[in-house]
Amino acid sequence: MGAISSELVATQATLRRVRPSPDQRNWLSIEDAGDDDTTWLFDITFLLSDFGCIYGSGCPSIDTEPDPTGTLGCCTHGAHFVDAEDRQTVLASAALLTDEEWQFRDRATAKGGPLKKRKGDWVTRKVDGACIFLNRDDFANGGGCALHIGALNRGKRPLDWKPDVCWQVPIHLDVHQNDYGHETIFVQAWERRHWGPGGADFHWWCTENDEPYMSSSPLYLTARDELVEMVGQQVYDRLAEALDRRRVETPVVLG
Repeated sequence: MGAISSELVATQATLRRVRPSPDQRNWLSIEDAGDDDTTWLFDITFLLSDFGCIYGSGCPSIDTEPDPTGTLGCCTHGAHFVDAEDRQTVLASAALLTDEEWQFRDRATAKGGPLKKRKGDWVTRKVDGACIFLNRDDFANGGGCALHIGALNRGKRPLDWKPDVCWQVPIHLDVHQNDYGHETIFVQAWERRHWGPGGADFHWWCTENDEPYMSSSPLYLTARDELVEMVGQQVYDRLAEALDRRRVETPVVLG
């Protein structure tokens, strides 16, 4: 691995930064050594891309009209929760936040908590058109997710404090099970269709435009912690080894 890493430095400058075509994707299949009933299928075209979140650096948000403040990002609809554990994680994190970290802490208390049920699903409340955890640009200590800020202030990983959907985007897990119980799990770009019927209600700008594809490193490296959390350390190590080798053997050159 050491030799591969040194070569990666030499080839990094030749990598082309461009949004992957939805019609031209390469996939890598990895059998889960710890679970005979699971196959992981990775969209390596996306994971090798230079996608990088540009929240606060020109992101127009996901509403139909661009956000002139550049601070709303993908928080305009609040967050949905995958299960009770997801909800409890956020509630426990929110209880640690201070007034200096969370602009709407008092509003959450007055409303009976930061979460509510909407159409049968648990979601974060909204305040003034966006998630109650989103500090706006007029907040004394600056904008951004209060949970994210609180985690960093305590030396913790934001993914351990935030709703699952918030730290997983733009990577999506799509689980398919055959008649015999074998699961094939697709690890791919989060696209509008993955939101279901609700995807038609907003502009899923995140992975559909060229602007975010300007990171200095490929996504499988910058999103290492998120991928490990999703697929496990052993599967991630095999993925990273394969993609390290692919970048050395077949670097994409400009022009």
